Amino acid sequence: MNRYSSLCDDFYVNMNLSTEMELPNSRETVLHFFERVRKQFPEMRNFSCREKGDFVLEEDKDRGAYRWATIEQRRVCSGQVNPTDIDQALAQHRLILELAPYMLSVSPLDCEALDLLFGFDFTYRGNHNQLVAEALGLSPSMERMLEAPNAQVINFEPSVTLALDRECRLQCRLSIESRTNAYQVRTGDYPEEQLTVFLTARKYGSLGPDSSFGDALDELTQVCYDMVDNYVVDNVLRPLARAIAMK
Repeated sequence: MNRYSSLCDDFYVNMNLSTEMELPNSRETVLHFFERVRKQFPEMRNFSCREKGDFVLEEDKDRGAYRWATIEQRRVCSGQVNPTDIDQALAQHRLILELAPYMLSVSPLDCEALDLLFGFDFTYRGNHNQLVAEALGLSPSMERMLEAPNAQVINFEPSVTLALDRECRLQCRLSIESRTNAYQVRTGDYPEEQLTVFLTARKYGSLGPDSSFGDALDELTQVCYDMVDNYVVDNVLRPLARAIAMK
């Protein structure tokens, strides 16, 4: 189990490399890239092309833990759901970033943004928005609104984005995504859905001449660990878990 498994129902680590120019999409290039990925991770054997022209290579999803990677028009993505160890997911992302310059012609100059995302899913049958408001609270200026007669929260997805350097090129965003809509609140019919907390570290712009994609990934990894361990676990994840357990 990874270090965050006990805090949520599902945990995943995703990496997105967005480019300024379109990526190559020829049959030979795409298959050669994914064959190299599969050589490292043999269980990634399910290849498909989506309607929008995105190419996907992934493991079987029925085990609850799996790897995936995609090539989109201007983005290369990689992810692992419920990794046994977070370093396993980071090794996959590092391989993708090492292959991209040579096999997809992605130059550090062509980097629009590099993202590393830690996702935490909580399974909950009920009003996600009300739960988040109760578990995390509203700002003091808004708290009394909940005292209005018959008030029910139908949209509350707090988020905050921080710049971590003076140039605002290194950023971190914490956001919460609810799957509850007004119809479900009105009818009281709630399916069992995932309430998700996202922590995303992002580095904007071309990389410097002495920096590689691997260096940038290391920097983003440290940001994610620092933010999750020092702020998100005790102030967001554990309060949500306690609120769900009490329902």
